[in-house]
Amino acid sequence: MTQNRNFTDELRSVAAHIWEADIKHPFVRGIADGSLPTEKFKFYLIQDYLFLLDYSRVFAHGVIKAHDEPTMAMFSQLLNETLNTEMDLHRGYCEKFGISAAEMEAASMAPTTHAYTRHLLNVAEIGTLAELIAGVLPCQWGYAEIGTTLAKAGGSPEPLYQEWIDMYASAEFLSLGASLRGLLNTLTQEYSVAQKARIKDYFLTSSRYEYLFWEMAYTQEAWKI
Repeated sequence: MTQNRNFTDELRSVAAHIWEADIKHPFVRGIADGSLPTEKFKFYLIQDYLFLLDYSRVFAHGVIKAHDEPTMAMFSQLLNETLNTEMDLHRGYCEKFGISAAEMEAASMAPTTHAYTRHLLNVAEIGTLAELIAGVLPCQWGYAEIGTTLAKAGGSPEPLYQEWIDMYASAEFLSLGASLRGLLNTLTQEYSVAQKARIKDYFLTSSRYEYLFWEMAYTQEAWKI
């Protein structure tokens, strides 16, 4: 079966206005030019740690929903890379900002972190494998796009922010997103218009949450009551 190669391009096109807003967000621009206040970035790192815990749980659902051994292996790799490799790097990175493991574990989710992770876990629970991929792809693909865009533009003058750019512009990270896109294209080859519409809805919702995550970190969002 040939891949439906244009479907993920179609998803990217539908969400283009959101992804363009991501790259222009003052949080992302602050990483690029080194002007982002450290306290805002520390807030982001703690919330991202909490996010990644549930993001790993979504990949575990992918292993369960997988229909063949290679797909199970792919999601097992994504789970391992996120839960162990990425989160180990994350913890080490947080130490450089003076954030202890105990501080991260004791933190509470900000409203947007809570809402975004509940959205992803809901998709993982009730959705198809393709819908699950559509839910996680804006994060996996979006970070790779931001990382490569900032790297190509010259990176950041702030060494610790440059480390963040290097992580998400790495060939290893880019390959994970490419694998998910390839699988989604294959899975949706025979999908109906209605089925593809649901995929687009999940993809757009997660794309919107990606933007809100930057906004949450920049404003250091807290519960109002």
